[in-house]
Amino acid sequence: MTFEPRMANPAFVLPEAFRGIGSLIAAIGTGGVPTSTLELVALRASQINGCSPCVQSHLEALQAEGESVDRIVGVGAWAESPYYDEAERAALALTDELTRVADRNGAVPDELWREVTRHYDERQVSALILQIGLLNLFNRINVTVRERADRPSWKQSA
Repeated sequence: MTFEPRMANPAFVLPEAFRGIGSLIAAIGTGGVPTSTLELVALRASQINGCSPCVQSHLEALQAEGESVDRIVGVGAWAESPYYDEAERAALALTDELTRVADRNGAVPDELWREVTRHYDERQVSALILQIGLLNLFNRINVTVRERADRPSWKQSA
């Protein structure tokens, strides 16, 4: 398999998309979810989708946040890992459900929804849902165009 991009990242080809994504990222940041939780969610979605540049990017972001190796590496097996609190577990379970939506028989299970809303208010749940959806968008774009983990276009254009 080649590791050269097939084309420029569509978010850079269509500048309105890039601006829209920036607005969405800013809105997610106002939702009141801890940055570390948003990054754990991003890492988990990216792992599920096999998006190497996003895995790399969120690994680096979590390291910059001061997260431990145990918590970063443990995301791949979060359900069996002792490194996350109940709120983080709910966010990671929601990430798994929404990222694997095609593998499920319907909506997010009521039991999971109750667990998520036990830990997060409506603004926070909104931020989590948008974060998960946005990461799934990023993952699909990056996998399609073969974005490189070692030279992602978003770092080169900055």
